[in-house]
Formats: sequence, structure tokens, C-alpha cells
Amino acid sequence: MELSAVDLSPVPAEGTASDAYANTVESAQQAERLGYTRYWVAEHHGNGDALAGTTPEVLLGHLAAETDSIRLGSGAVLLNHYRPFKVAEQFGALDALAPGRIDAGLGRANGSPAVDSALGTDRRVENPDADHREKLEAVASHLHDDYPDGHPYADLTIPRSDATPPKPWALGSSPSSAKLAGELGLPYCFAAFIRPEFAERAVETYRAHFEASALAGGVDEPEAMVALNAVCAPSDEEAARLRAVAEATFARIARGETARITSVEAAIEELGGVPDPTPATLDEGEWPRAISGSPETLAGLLDQLADRLGVEEVMIQHAVADHDDALRSHRLLADGVGLTPR
Repeated sequence: MELSAVDLSPVPAEGTASDAYANTVESAQQAERLGYTRYWVAEHHGNGDALAGTTPEVLLGHLAAETDSIRLGSGAVLLNHYRPFKVAEQFGALDALAPGRIDAGLGRANGSPAVDSALGTDRRVENPDADHREKLEAVASHLHDDYPDGHPYADLTIPRSDATPPKPWALGSSPSSAKLAGELGLPYCFAAFIRPEFAERAVETYRAHFEASALAGGVDEPEAMVALNAVCAPSDEEAARLRAVAEATFARIARGETARITSVEAAIEELGGVPDPTPATLDEGEWPRAISGSPETLAGLLDQLADRLGVEEVMIQHAVADHDDALRSHRLLADGVGLTPR
């Protein structure tokens, strides 16, 4: 199994965005040493001082200078806020900084009305699916200089390295995003930490609608990855205790709150107790939004998920209050899965 990670750059208690970015750099460097395949950073807006991951195109440039071989990417750049040409220029610049190891993870999500207004985003698009399709195609075409002669953009070129161009990925959390990714012939990553109940249906939909296309950056065969929230610790019980932060965070999101969880103890108090350990075997049906366990337990759970969905790569998102706990979680999980250190 290939293992990757996505980082929201959470701001630590009593810390600032500077501390969050320093933690992200350290986590990416550790992931590279441990043998993780790729390290992505997220784009979130309007979360106050909870998350520093607002501008992946900026943070990735810094990570490019602080790493050597791991693939770097966005999870995701939210295309509904931007023009495709500018997004392509950003990823071309990133490719020039880290030739041949950039993933352009592309998705969409509306923020609050205030956030969308501040970003200049039109929330009244007549056909959002068609608009997103057009933007995905445009980013890929710009990145690969693939507009045909006679097209208004045919003479536009993107400065980048002479290595393999950035790889476009379609990201989403619904069967509709899976269908679009399949029809465009793009690699697809499903966000199971948002809507785990759609994981199997989405991956099946992606494969059912997959067409090897002439779209620049497309793939010849379906390439699916699933991202989920997971935390690892020496024992199932300790891991469940750390998972309380994710569970309390999900509960806050459901209530429309953006304040950060400052500690495991605060999360446990909000939940009214420590969550039960994740069972070593999960029944068919809905997958939990967050899982936890020892290296052996989590490796077994990820194998079950990979087998059930037919994927060969899993991306880990974590909401761990303490940075040292997060680093230990990634290390233990790498040991459990059997990654080969670089």
C-alpha cells in the first residue's frame, strides 16, 4: 500500500500561523524520510485562528525548498474562487521549484457568504458542474500548453521546468465529482473524512464512468485514492483518546463553529468521555469519519478499506492537538504499513 498525507496546518495552542507552518515543514520532511508517497496541503477560508492552511500555492513553494523527493500538492485548490490560467501559472512556478514532483489537486467548495464575497466568488453560477468541468479542463490544458491552433489561448505558455508537468487530480466528496473525474480521465481522490458514507459509491462511479481521454494530464487507467482521518498510537486505547480531537472537531463543524480544539482533555470534556477504540474489523457499510488504533490495528483497517474500495493508495488527514503526537502517529503508521524509509 502507498501512504500519503494531507495537512491543514492547524494553529497550535498559544501559537501562531508561523508555528503552524513550521510544523507543516517538519511533518513533510518526516513523511519524506519515512517513505510517504506525497504530501498535500489544504485550502480553507474563514476559520479564524484555527487553521493556517489558506494558500497552498504559497506554502508549497516553501515546502519545495525544504524537501528533496516527496511529491507535493494541494488538497485542494478551490477552483470556484479562481481563474484557471492563474492557477496553472502558480503550479507551473511550483514545478519550476520542484521539477517533476508537483500534484495539482483541484476541487471546489463554497465558504460562508462573507468569505465568498471577500474572495469575489459568484455563488449564483447557473450550472456549477459544467463550470467546474470547464475549469478542470482549462487548468490541465494550460499546464500542458495543450490548446489547439486557432484557440484564443493557443499562444499562452506557462513557465515551468522541462520535467514531467504537474499532475492534475480531481478531488471531491460526492459521486458527482467522481463521475466528472472519470469522464475527464483524471486521477481522483475521494475525501472520506467529509462524507465516508459515499466512499464506495464514489469510487465505483469513478470507475464506471472512466474514459481514457485526450485531456492533457489524464491517465490511461482509473487511478483512485481515498483520504480519511486517522491517528495512530502505541495502543488502541491511547489512539482512541487522541481521536477525541477529531470527533469533537466534527461535532463543532456540525454546529457551525470554527474555534479550534486546544487539547485532548478539552475534546474529551466536550464529548463527555473518551471515544471507544475503533474495532479491528469494520462491518460492510458506512465507514467512520475518523479511525484510530495501534500500528497493527490501523494497518489492518487500511488494508480492509483498500480492499473494499480497490485502491492502492490511502491519504491520511489528522486533527491531532499536539504536534509531537502527530509526528509519532505518522511514524507508527508508516511502521505498521511497512513503508520503506528513504
